[in-house]
Amino acid sequence: MSNQPFQLAACAEMLWNDKPIEWRASRLHEMGFGVGLWNWPNHDLTKLEKTGATYTIMNGYLEGRLADDEGADMLLKSATETIVVGKRLGVHRLNLHGTGLGDGGIPIWQHERVSGSMWLKARDTLNRICDLAEKEGVVFTLENLNLLDHPGCPFGATEDVLALVSSINRPELRINLDLYHTQIDEGDLIRWCEKCLPWIGEVQVADNPGRCEPGTGEINYAGVAKGLYDMGYRGPVGMEAFAKGDDEAALEAFRSAFTLDV
Repeated sequence: MSNQPFQLAACAEMLWNDKPIEWRASRLHEMGFGVGLWNWPNHDLTKLEKTGATYTIMNGYLEGRLADDEGADMLLKSATETIVVGKRLGVHRLNLHGTGLGDGGIPIWQHERVSGSMWLKARDTLNRICDLAEKEGVVFTLENLNLLDHPGCPFGATEDVLALVSSINRPELRINLDLYHTQIDEGDLIRWCEKCLPWIGEVQVADNPGRCEPGTGEINYAGVAKGLYDMGYRGPVGMEAFAKGDDEAALEAFRSAFTLDV
């Protein structure tokens, strides 16, 4: 018997690039997927509201960083503004990184080595984020990023994200475990899922190389899906990937990879 135990979603900004964003959200909704978004100022929020789509995740900030005073204040201010938009759209999770990203995903604030004082500051900043989230009734996630595509990104490694989120251990902060990034930097995907499991807010997927849909690269996503199921994960899985060919075929390949015979 086929079973789809996960809540499937896809990033609207990476699909149907010739269509308006509200059309993409509507089509994903029609196909039974939740909708992930990136930067909300690029979009007409009224049109997005009218689609009836379920918005699963979006960037939880527009500027700021975790590990210095000025960056932390910028991050809290930006997150406060973004919460208003997230509530308007009913977004489930608001996503963070160690620092803001510029063109091509290049970190704005790059550090080859993260000092002990930066770790302490990052924990303080994330606790402030949790205080804000608790007050507003929202959830933030912290995403891992690979250092090949995002050189010098502080707290980008899967291990670092796990260390921060698990040490804070508050329900307002979860891990956005992006397995595309984990594959590039660390590999060993199922065991990383097991390590992160108590704190996972969302799993994101794309195949490697190419950052396209499951089945186009080296990752055995059917095996990953079975591993997630066997360890008891039943939460959201988002495809943050480009389509190698047809967009709808890419989405069906993603759906198939995360549909299990159990």
